[in-house]
Amino acid sequence: MTKINNSLTPNALTVLQKRYLKKDKDGQLIETPADMFRRVAKNIAQTDSLHGASAEEIKHTEEIFYRVMTELEFLPNSPTLRGAGRRLQQLSGCFVLPIGDSIEEIHDTLKASTLVHKTGGGTGFAFSNLRPKGDIVASTGNIAGGPVSFMRIFNAVAQEITQGGVRMGANMGILSVHHPDIMQFITCKADGVSLVNFNISVAITDAFMKALEENEEYDLINPRTQEVVERIKASEVFETIVKEAWRTGDPGLIFIDTINRDHPVSHLGKIESTNPCGEQPLLPYESCNLGSINLAKMIKGNKVDWERLQKTVRTAVHFLDNVIDQNRYVLPEIEKGTKGTRKIGLGVMGFADMLIQLGIAYNSAEGLEIGEKVMEFISQEAMQKSVELAQQRGVFPCFEGSRYQVLGGPNVRNATRTTIAPTGTIGLIANASGGIEPIFAIVHKRETLFNNQGATETLLVVNEHFERVAHERGFYSTELMEKIAQTGSVQHLDEVPLEIRRVFVTAHDIAPEWHVKMQAAFQRHIDAAVSKTINFPNGATLEDVRKSYLLAYKLNCKGITIYRDGSRDFQVLHTSKKKEDPKTAPVSLQSKARPPILHGTTYRKITPIGTAYITVNANGGGAKEPFEVFINVGKAGSDVAADAEGLGRLISFILRMPSPLSSYERVQDIVGQLRGIGSGRQQGFGKQRIMSMPDALAQALAEHVGLSSTSELPGLPEDKNQARVGDLCSECGQATLVFEEGCKKCYNCGYSEC
Repeated sequence: MTKINNSLTPNALTVLQKRYLKKDKDGQLIETPADMFRRVAKNIAQTDSLHGASAEEIKHTEEIFYRVMTELEFLPNSPTLRGAGRRLQQLSGCFVLPIGDSIEEIHDTLKASTLVHKTGGGTGFAFSNLRPKGDIVASTGNIAGGPVSFMRIFNAVAQEITQGGVRMGANMGILSVHHPDIMQFITCKADGVSLVNFNISVAITDAFMKALEENEEYDLINPRTQEVVERIKASEVFETIVKEAWRTGDPGLIFIDTINRDHPVSHLGKIESTNPCGEQPLLPYESCNLGSINLAKMIKGNKVDWERLQKTVRTAVHFLDNVIDQNRYVLPEIEKGTKGTRKIGLGVMGFADMLIQLGIAYNSAEGLEIGEKVMEFISQEAMQKSVELAQQRGVFPCFEGSRYQVLGGPNVRNATRTTIAPTGTIGLIANASGGIEPIFAIVHKRETLFNNQGATETLLVVNEHFERVAHERGFYSTELMEKIAQTGSVQHLDEVPLEIRRVFVTAHDIAPEWHVKMQAAFQRHIDAAVSKTINFPNGATLEDVRKSYLLAYKLNCKGITIYRDGSRDFQVLHTSKKKEDPKTAPVSLQSKARPPILHGTTYRKITPIGTAYITVNANGGGAKEPFEVFINVGKAGSDVAADAEGLGRLISFILRMPSPLSSYERVQDIVGQLRGIGSGRQQGFGKQRIMSMPDALAQALAEHVGLSSTSELPGLPEDKNQARVGDLCSECGQATLVFEEGCKKCYNCGYSEC
């Protein structure tokens, strides 16, 4: 067992084995974590040969790259770990693609996005240039569907494409606040089942914010004609954004003028979009490769190890610049755009771990100070290394006309160097807290396999720093850890000393304004932007959200994403249509006895949480008189299997109850209640689309009794009285996904969308 294998957690090893390590044609592992890091280091070091390095020098670079990765000081983004030195060799994580106002341009972009998703990347789009809904298409005389209608097409295609064989394609959809369809865009995800493969953000301008401040109207402009088609109160739009974000977490805000003021290559055009998590504003056809420094490793004693941090920053910039040349681009336009500006995105993870080791509270002036100081140091060292690379290798090709050239320097190799990107899976590999987020829970529970029959056991996962301190201070006990796991927080527990509680704060212990202030502290020294979630407790008000948005703009953040705890955790409810002639005679609550032998049909359905086998048995009366339902999905003993069994029992109970309604009529009502319930994932396309396990059950029941027309089904998703659905992890099916760093992740199995 190698040193790196010994330093990896069980979750890290599981994620590496599932997603990163090479396998043979039979799916058997043929690579260890150490082999993976060696493969990546060797491949990325080869770029040095393009600049005259000798074989000995290249080998030395390889060893440096290998060391920082195996020591978990620095890790590149997932596509680089997965793809470097392999056949695909697509190493970038984020892309922005243009969308022009013609069918030909739109479909060209659609094709490009499928290529990007297939090779492991995520895509950002600005739909702001598309003519509004209802506008005339002169060439055909048809009526335009508008941006949201085309977003649905992009979403459907992304649904069918898996990113690098690992996860479904991720998109960012952005629309200018001045677009005539802005209100439709703001509410386009309100039903909880639409555009599940899109994050959406409104591009907010200074003009809009001025109109909001002065309680005035502002212009909605047709992008096709550039004419003002309407004036609308800024407060009306802003309040709609606030309400939808409070309800669902969407949309986010992108402060587009703030971004463009800080755009170093504005001579190439205006930035209109970002990558899926918002931290990387890019021009059309640009991509960016990312990597993060593990700040938890940058502590010596009880102080920041500035020397180690300096060496790691300089190595990381060298590494990321090399990735640009080692990359195999899916389109020549992307290669030209990326190599023209040579943007890289060096960020951090483990910031909360660093603060804890320093004994500093996240929500404190001292916490903000250390955050800003660390990021300023990283930014300065990254700039210096980029200057040195420019001296050795030349400035980026589009340097002429850039801000650097116009203002007289410095001569840099990379147009941008720093960002704060999500560190979902690489953070798990490094066992580091995500990005600049506070820790999410001090203790949480994790389900793990107990035996080969699929039984599971629940383990307590304790933050390693808290566990160490608890033992050192003598207050550790299993009973206390169990108690902490109930909420994840220690703020309410007298058993934990006050000075320990002050330092060990979780995301939901921290007031939203501290989240915003920390984001702003880092943003002041970052070239690109920050991917961060502003967490709100479930009881947060609209005013809380409103204040955070205004504070983020005031502090010059480039965007903001908020999430109110529990806002996606409620099941969709539909109200069935009342029968025209309801039979209200009282009936007995005694259910019918089950005969010893029943016959039925089993339906196989691919659901977002696994393959479900749904058996519908009848007791005479033919297929339209079902008597009971069994649902087999997930591993025995798992939460998913238990939920499925419970749902099957409840429906069977309803079907066996004496009633003036026939079984067929009862199935109609059951299907009407279950059909269209959505989740964070969907499977299939068109009529075969399955949005959740309940939706799969509804489809199976409908097929069984011959319900083929949606007109026969009461209470479909068009009903407006719906609440949001919790996002169950599609990988383990054991836990609800946590929204953090602008993306979803599972603290049970380590799955992350980022």
